[in-house]
Amino acid sequence: MAVFYNQATLYYNNTVTNSNVVTGEIVEVLSADKYAVSASYTQNEILTYVISVVNSGNMPYSDIKITDNLGKYNFCSTELVPLTYINNSLKLFINGILQPAPEIKSYSPLEICNLSIPANGNALLIYQAQVNRFAPLDKGAEIVNTAVICGSNISDITVSSSVKAEESAILSISKAICPSSVAENGQLTYTFVIENNGNTAAEPEDKVVVTDIFDPILKNITVTYNSQTLTKDVDYQYNPETGDFMTISGKLTVAAATYDQDKSTGLINVTPGVGILKISGNI
Repeated sequence: MAVFYNQATLYYNNTVTNSNVVTGEIVEVLSADKYAVSASYTQNEILTYVISVVNSGNMPYSDIKITDNLGKYNFCSTELVPLTYINNSLKLFINGILQPAPEIKSYSPLEICNLSIPANGNALLIYQAQVNRFAPLDKGAEIVNTAVICGSNISDITVSSSVKAEESAILSISKAICPSSVAENGQLTYTFVIENNGNTAAEPEDKVVVTDIFDPILKNITVTYNSQTLTKDVDYQYNPETGDFMTISGKLTVAAATYDQDKSTGLINVTPGVGILKISGNI
């Protein structure tokens, strides 16, 4: 809402008289809001955004444009965009009824054109964008996504949504065997590589456990984690009759990933934290 003031001046016989000051208010009948369905994001995640525009007046509005900056931010001497619009994801609802897809003039920034908002009605726009390699991932990082609604005979409306980088461990595991061909009663080594792409270390309270069933069954096994020898029934359990192997909950920890943003391209490179579990035995 905008308040305005007005005063008149009366001139007569070289005399000047001012009137009282009157106050008026321009009531904005268009209002808007914007939010993300998710409160946090991780690498490559697809986020869903919602923009709501409400017309509380008794006249419709047409030729409305919405421009979304997809989280654009300044880095060094350039501007980076951490979100990539997902093609064909935009849905428009007018008074709750799905409409034909609106016109998109540009994808970065996202420019949605020729919208109409009925009198005493509302428009709801839902779309998706994927977190790309320009998105910061460190603890405390966030994507602030801003949209501007504009059109003739209305004041620009700016709405924003903030989504924080998820603070957690993000683990994956791969397995290798050496040698791939082994003679009977020969020695075999399984290597498990655990990678953490998250900004938080996997600590004992995260209860990391690795299980496997060895077939053929391994005998006389030795187990190491990051080159440190593990102890049976203290760090892991193993049944030499069935080949069932399991690390004890919380005994394995994995450091957090580190992130480096290239100063020339702005791309964020991820170096995962790594833990290496090796199990050797005879078949």
